[in-house]
Amino acid sequence: MSITEKDKDMTADYKDTEVTAFLKKIIVCILDFALFSVANLAMCYLTQNGHITLSSYGKIAFNYPHFIMVGVMAVIVNWSLGLYRSVWKFVGNDEIVRGTFAAAVETVLLFLIDRLLFPNIFGVPGRLAWFAYLLGFFLIDIGILAPRICFRIIKKAHIPIRKSRDGRKRVMIVGAGFMGNFIIDAFVNNQYRNGYPIVAVDDNPVKKGKKINGVKVAGTCADIPLLTSKYKIDEIVICIPSASKARQKEIIDISMKTSASVKISPSVEEFLEPGGPRKARKIEISDLLSRPEVKLDKKVCRYLVGKTILVTGGGGSIGSEICMQVARYNPKTIVVFDIYENCAFELENDLIDKYDDQIDVQVRIGSVRDVDRLREIFSEFKPDVVFHAAAHKHVPLMEDSPCEAVKNNVFGTYNVAKMADEFKVPKMVILSTDKAVNPTNVMGCTKRITEIIVQYMNKISDNTQYAAVRFGNVLGSHGSVIPIFKKQIENGGPVKVTHPDITRYFMTIPEAAQLVCQAGGIATGGEVFVLDMGEPVKIMDLAENLIKLSGYTVDEIGIEIVGLRPGEKLYEELAMDSEIATRKKTANEKIYVNQPIDIDEQNFVDMMDALKNINEDNVRDVLAHFVPTYHPAEI
Repeated sequence: MSITEKDKDMTADYKDTEVTAFLKKIIVCILDFALFSVANLAMCYLTQNGHITLSSYGKIAFNYPHFIMVGVMAVIVNWSLGLYRSVWKFVGNDEIVRGTFAAAVETVLLFLIDRLLFPNIFGVPGRLAWFAYLLGFFLIDIGILAPRICFRIIKKAHIPIRKSRDGRKRVMIVGAGFMGNFIIDAFVNNQYRNGYPIVAVDDNPVKKGKKINGVKVAGTCADIPLLTSKYKIDEIVICIPSASKARQKEIIDISMKTSASVKISPSVEEFLEPGGPRKARKIEISDLLSRPEVKLDKKVCRYLVGKTILVTGGGGSIGSEICMQVARYNPKTIVVFDIYENCAFELENDLIDKYDDQIDVQVRIGSVRDVDRLREIFSEFKPDVVFHAAAHKHVPLMEDSPCEAVKNNVFGTYNVAKMADEFKVPKMVILSTDKAVNPTNVMGCTKRITEIIVQYMNKISDNTQYAAVRFGNVLGSHGSVIPIFKKQIENGGPVKVTHPDITRYFMTIPEAAQLVCQAGGIATGGEVFVLDMGEPVKIMDLAENLIKLSGYTVDEIGIEIVGLRPGEKLYEELAMDSEIATRKKTANEKIYVNQPIDIDEQNFVDMMDALKNINEDNVRDVLAHFVPTYHPAEI
């Protein structure tokens, strides 16, 4: 079928829908006309002892012009107040208020027609006591609202027989508050296509035995496993956005021990945000962190407004998120510098799609090892801020290619830092890692040297303020443990864990990017910033939870202990002993700052000269000589 034929069919369908909607409005108008007439006669019947025809009002009540006039009047009032624009399935307080106001207006107009218009102009006598019109107001109000409310009640009615026989999911609601009520409404309004809310639980004992939106509160969160089995629950929806992150994780852990799938409602911030999510979503691995996602102070990032921002390694998972975060502050230009063209190309398209021509997005391909190429970039754009995210980060690969780690991480960072000074860039922030603390691998050691470079350059430069940001493991970044585990699960397992007791600090990609942006705003020069990432997470627990989130049991997929890889530690640290004594919290209590240390300039020059002459045989010895905290693993 051609596009033109499809368009014709869509237009025809649209016209059919318009005709159907118009016919429905006509039917509702006729219904309102009839019910108003019934209310008019009923008020006469009830106030005249059942004798309508024998009363003086009977001549008016059964007068055809009067019958038509007041009925049409009622329809016009209802139309003017928007009662025919409401969707009856979603009738609420607004329709009740407007319906009651319409009844009041129609009652007043009926009184004026009966007392003034017909006796004086049409010469038709008839009279009702004033209290009859008061009764008439209530009858007219019932006539307007009753059909609309009854329609919604019928649509929302729970049908137990269908719940058990039609094969749709049986749902448990966790949290009998506003969000729980909203999620139940979402099921109802979707005509239970996504499942039936069967039972609810809430930690407030007062709510036990009561109903929320027709759903019985049968127990507390501790009863989730028992009630899941008793009511044959297929899906659990957690609707407690006001609970602490730790409490939410406890409830998620309880729910994940059942056979039911688990979803979670939007947070309060997401719910209130314009265009934010309104549906429950699947549990994500970030929900399993025992701390809330850190929201950093957006005001600190105003230094980015109207500036030219250069992001090296901008096509990577963290670099691209930095670009996205920077774009929110209306910079003049974002320059994406990356050696890998495909990711840079995708990021450019994403930024253009989201911001169109509001932000100038420029992509340049090149390596941070190439000083001449860097000079071209700095000369072309003259950036105001540099975020240096380009690096080799995979520990096992850098153990196999240690000289490449030095070339890219150490000299690449030094090259960018020197260009920042040469072109008088006000601020430069580099990305480091918790593996730089007491490193046992080449990658971590080279990252420790990048922190030393930052502090050395900050000491000798009169043009640029340098700072470093020390990360934990970033959830979902390229090559991180989560994508690896997911792929192993997709392939049927087993999930490979290096050690049953290994732990890591975790942060989300948005947290990482926001921390970088904020560090640029609060840095005064030479600092190393660290995010408070809560307690470290056991990788074994992470693997088990990810298997369950994927819809399998640990027995089905399996977990294999493969042993620590070269250079890998059982646990990571966020600060060296020498730093802990002087570290401080910033204005944002979730960010720590390690104060600059004094760098011996001659020792730094000697280190860089020595690293220029390394080879596969001596590279670890040279690194260990200049980084005393580095203790290379046996390979």
